[in-house]
This record gives sequence, C-alpha cells and structure tokens, in this order.
Amino acid sequence: MATKITEECINCGACAPECPNEAISEDESLGRCVIDPAKCCECVGYYAKEKCQEVCPSECCLPDPDHKETEAQLIARAKKLHPEKDFGASFPSRFRK
Repeated sequence: MATKITEECINCGACAPECPNEAISEDESLGRCVIDPAKCCECVGYYAKEKCQEVCPSECCLPDPDHKETEAQLIARAKKLHPEKDFGASFPSRFRK
C-alpha cells in the first residue's frame, strides 16, 4: 500500500529528498507534505524500509489503507518510473524481512 502523510506532519521537509520517486511534495493549502500514491513504491527496489518513515521526526508517514498494493505492483511501478535502473532479482523490499 502506498504511504500517506497524516495531519501530524510539521512540514519539516525531511522526507521529500529521501524519496527515490519524488512522490513527496508540499501542499501549501494543507500546510504539510503529501505523497502521490501513483508515484509511491514504498521504497521497494531501493531500501528495505520506507525512507520517509525512517527520517520523519513526527512519525506521520504511515501505510495508506486506501492504497493496498503487493510487492509485485510496487516494483513494477518503480521499474516504470525508472526504466534506466536495473533492479535485479534481489532488490531491497520491506516485504523481504
């Protein structure tokens, strides 16, 4: 499932540069950061854990129950967004703990 940023976001911006897909942006009308679920791959293919969750001081980057996805769907998205990258068969994933 894609990750979402809750209302507890303090808009510090720590998460945005960590996102390999540039899925995180500031929503001025909300006064906080948001994640585009069409770009979020939960860092599958890049890291064993979601980077936004690791760096968030407010712990407001959480799984979005409205966007449940499998590892296969997430790596497919990462490959589509970054066709130049060779993910290989043993790519990092939170599904492989």
